[in-house]
Amino acid sequence: MRTSLACFLVLFALPSGLAAEPADVRLAPHRAVYDLSLVRSGGTRAVESARGRIVFDFSGDACKGWALQYRQVTVLESSESGARTSDLRNTTFESGDGRAFRFRTQSDLNGQTGAPVDGNAERDDKGLEVSLRGAKRNTLAVPGEVLFPAAHMRRLIEAAQAGQSTVAVKVFDGSDDGRKVYDTLAVIGPRRPVEAPKDGSAPQAGAPAADAVEAPLREGAMATMPRWPVTLSYFSTGEGERTPVYVLSFDLYENGISGALRLDYGDFALKGALSRIDLGPETKGCRS
Repeated sequence: MRTSLACFLVLFALPSGLAAEPADVRLAPHRAVYDLSLVRSGGTRAVESARGRIVFDFSGDACKGWALQYRQVTVLESSESGARTSDLRNTTFESGDGRAFRFRTQSDLNGQTGAPVDGNAERDDKGLEVSLRGAKRNTLAVPGEVLFPAAHMRRLIEAAQAGQSTVAVKVFDGSDDGRKVYDTLAVIGPRRPVEAPKDGSAPQAGAPAADAVEAPLREGAMATMPRWPVTLSYFSTGEGERTPVYVLSFDLYENGISGALRLDYGDFALKGALSRIDLGPETKGCRS
């Protein structure tokens, strides 16, 4: 959601012991490019160097639904296994009410094309049902609440606005073989401090408000938009103490855009530096 400077100042001026009422969440259509680099490596699958790119193209609105085209190309190099190039492409569509989801995933490794995963998923008050097409045609039913990605993002923003520090929910995004439902745990930190100039202009580069903020997010409406640090852990479903499959860390903006991205796969971690962002038209509320 894009907020006026006045609304932002009202929210920011609340006493620290009080939480603001959640605002209407409006996800922003946008195209973001993140350049990947290695920030940590160790363990049995040590990586000596890494590079790559993520292109995240998100469009639509709460009435018509949300379309996503996601591509991640990663090159990992080690003395033992040499260079490994993975190319992941994911196309999805999620209905505005968060109850229907279409997905298609293609994953290539070192130029070898893997079998695509193609299917539909629907959720209601009883749970989730997934239908796969193609050679692996079958169905999957999961009881209880399961969220799709856009609905999950809205839930995180609502929690952050309300001052909540954790969100635990099951999520389905069509990844892997299309049959994977993750248990997720989001830990949300306090809202990042932002100092808006008295004249209403965006903060200048190098000012305290721009600390650790990537250049594309220090311009226009993004410069003064509320944001929160989030650590989001993905677990295989089950009971008892478990190690995350992977962990995402990022700054979550009030309109759903992410900055300061970090992807931790256990044996190694990648930094995703936002190099470009193109914002689409501001979305309107959906009238019934």
